[in-house]
Amino acid sequence: MTVVEAINARHSTRAFLNHPIDPGLMRRLIDLSRRAPSGGNLQPWRLYVLAGERREALVDAVRERISTNPELAVGGEGAEYRIYPPDLQEPYRTRRSVVGAQLYESVAVARSDRAARLRQVARNYEFFGAPVGMIVTIQRDMQQGQFVDLGLFLQSFALLAVEQGLATCMQESWANWPQTIRALLPVPLDELVFCGVSLGYPDIKHPINRFATDRAEINEFCQFLGL
Repeated sequence: MTVVEAINARHSTRAFLNHPIDPGLMRRLIDLSRRAPSGGNLQPWRLYVLAGERREALVDAVRERISTNPELAVGGEGAEYRIYPPDLQEPYRTRRSVVGAQLYESVAVARSDRAARLRQVARNYEFFGAPVGMIVTIQRDMQQGQFVDLGLFLQSFALLAVEQGLATCMQESWANWPQTIRALLPVPLDELVFCGVSLGYPDIKHPINRFATDRAEINEFCQFLGL
């Protein structure tokens, strides 16, 4: 697979097959991802890779909380950083709204069906059925540049996964459960919970994996100067 093919194939997968991932392959993907660009070579990423009983313990803990209050699926305990700007402007507000509508439409959930929408959101905290879940953190005193480095690491990981027939979903929703995560994982207080990642073999027959998000045309965000 070429880099171009991997980029075009990668998308947020929200339904996985219950097929285990070889631990050696998992380590190799992470090992290769270390070559992602990093300003000053800080390499600010921190990973907690979960499978088996450790994964189930985290999933069960969040599921129990949501079972008593389904609205917690939306904001959980509260993230330790602003996932989105407090007053999202255009065109970003529309882009976010459209992809949300596409997602619910793909699984036949009506906009007016609040209960069904909450159940779909709660699937995030099951890692969408993926056999491996990752919690990604970054040291709390890192700045915007290091968050970029972390994103580059995650993109590298996602493309390498695609090359091996695997799929990922980057899940900012896991940032909403820092207290529960720390109760079960050795995440110190000086690390900020940034996101989760689902990893597994995609269920290509599931309708939620069939819609594709749009991307802005080049002239909407790029100016060619002197070319």
